[in-house]
Amino acid sequence: MTDTASSPKPPAPSPPLSSPPGSSPPGFSPPGAADERLAQVGVLTTILKRPDTGAFIGAVAVFLLFAWTARGVNWAGDPGIWSTWLNTAAYDGIVAVPVALLMIGGEFDLSSGVMIGSSGLLLGILTTKADWNIWPSIVVVLLFGLAIGFVNGFTVVKTRLPSFIVTLGTFFMLRGLNAGLTIKITGGVSINDIDKAPGFDFAHKLFASTVWNKYGLAVPVVWWLGFTLVAAWVLSRTRFGNWIFSVGGDPVAARNVGVPVARTKILLFMATSLVASTWGIMTAVALRGMQSNEGVGREFEFIIAAVVGGCLLTGGYGSVLGAAFGAMILGMAQIGIISSGWDSNWVYFFEGVVLISAVMLNTAIRRRAERAR
Repeated sequence: MTDTASSPKPPAPSPPLSSPPGSSPPGFSPPGAADERLAQVGVLTTILKRPDTGAFIGAVAVFLLFAWTARGVNWAGDPGIWSTWLNTAAYDGIVAVPVALLMIGGEFDLSSGVMIGSSGLLLGILTTKADWNIWPSIVVVLLFGLAIGFVNGFTVVKTRLPSFIVTLGTFFMLRGLNAGLTIKITGGVSINDIDKAPGFDFAHKLFASTVWNKYGLAVPVVWWLGFTLVAAWVLSRTRFGNWIFSVGGDPVAARNVGVPVARTKILLFMATSLVASTWGIMTAVALRGMQSNEGVGREFEFIIAAVVGGCLLTGGYGSVLGAAFGAMILGMAQIGIISSGWDSNWVYFFEGVVLISAVMLNTAIRRRAERAR
């Protein structure tokens, strides 16, 4: 007998999903279609979002102010005036570059100013008391700067003390050593006759000569430009630049995604002390000597230049180019106040006004950009 029981039939295939007429299938975007997740950002908003916008506006405003108030001086059209305030700005701008990077990384270095004097005094001791050639002396001074920066960074990272406290302690220790050792070694508060060291002539040409003799534009301006361009490239185009922003913005999150937070901070402290030592060498070569109190108080000018340039005190935001504009403002202020016939003591008052105004301007610009997103 044949089994006539039938097996269950497979279910009929479901009809293909159809879309309403004139529409695309789900998950499909026709070529050229705009993504609703992307928003158009205008040119003005893009400019306002840059941290250096406020510093640039401030630099233009200060330039126009002194072009109006300067008496008997062609402030805008005389290259000699430009060279003068650029030379002055380089005194703050060179060290303001690594200070800005360090602030973006969320830390401070209050010993950067006194490091200038310490480095110049060490160079003088090696060349005048130990009779070294100036070039091996320069190498030792740079290594000294790296060592001080490493100690600062390592102490901050390992103890988790605020960098403000650690570097303030370094500031007082170095200041005491500068005065005490200089008096003990020389019987005075300065070291002179560095120009008698072998190799001084080439060092002077490299660090303290002029590149535009007619108007007196000094070599440090070129060094300042070079440091600024290199640091701006590192900050915007390299992995290390991303690490700097990360450790300054949120070090815990940065560490969780594999950013070497401790190494990044230590390297930033080392870079700051290294550049401060370089500036100490340049100052000693230019002056052919060094005072024990050289550089004391200059750390605040470096920080002012960085803050004016858009660096937040909380870290994670800022610009090296902005710090350069901030240094320009300070340089123009020191020369412009004298050119305007004002008392030179007003420079400090002006720096305070610039600092507060810049912070307010940068905050307003940043809020305006946030609302325009």
